[in-house]
Amino acid sequence: MPEKIGPSFSPAGTCPAGARSYPFTDDRPHELGMSDRSLPETSMNQPIGMRTDLDGVRARILEVAEEHFRRIGYQKTSMADIATDLGMSRANVYRFFPSRDAINGFICKRILTEAADIASVIAGANDTASEKLGRLLIAVHQHRKATLIEQKHMHDMIVAVMQENWAIVKAHIEWMVTVFEAIIREGVKAGEFKVGDPAEAARAVKTAFMPFFHPLLIEHCVQHGEDTEASLREQIRFIVKALAKSD
Repeated sequence: MPEKIGPSFSPAGTCPAGARSYPFTDDRPHELGMSDRSLPETSMNQPIGMRTDLDGVRARILEVAEEHFRRIGYQKTSMADIATDLGMSRANVYRFFPSRDAINGFICKRILTEAADIASVIAGANDTASEKLGRLLIAVHQHRKATLIEQKHMHDMIVAVMQENWAIVKAHIEWMVTVFEAIIREGVKAGEFKVGDPAEAARAVKTAFMPFFHPLLIEHCVQHGEDTEASLREQIRFIVKALAKSD
């Protein structure tokens, strides 16, 4: 049975009570800071039905690009490869996406949204704040690690996007911090945590767990045979005890 989403949380696209919305909710260019000029020139003036058709083409381009990225890697995939599979000209693909890096960003966003969905479900569960925080941190780490082990090409693409378009990753991290803060506030309200500034505590939690979230740091640990989950659980126990102490 899937866990029930609580009243304060819902899947990515909405947010914890009192926090801003998840930054990426669809495949529109503005979601990644792209201008509407990235759209075909006439699309903004077209009827709703025509715009839907254009959205469908955009979605299909991303679908084909992602299939290539997963199979052979984003570095070996060219805009010409994507266009050929779609039966389109390369120039037409460029009408929807100004560069391959833009496509990389959209696909990276989808993977980050998967982690956000996991976080939202756990944060809305009927558990104590300590249980939620621990489960959330473990689940997101496992998602990152599984991407590395099972989808190495996608892992490499995320690393590249972090270097090329940090704003995408930064927005995701900031949203995760709002989830941490909401859980900490729940713990304070329940008398489980004793924290004077939940927002500051949430930022500290983010910093403490960055080694278990950052794809390059996870890759380094895996390459050297380190038990990341054992270390993560130790860190969780330490942080929960720190949150429970009085100032």
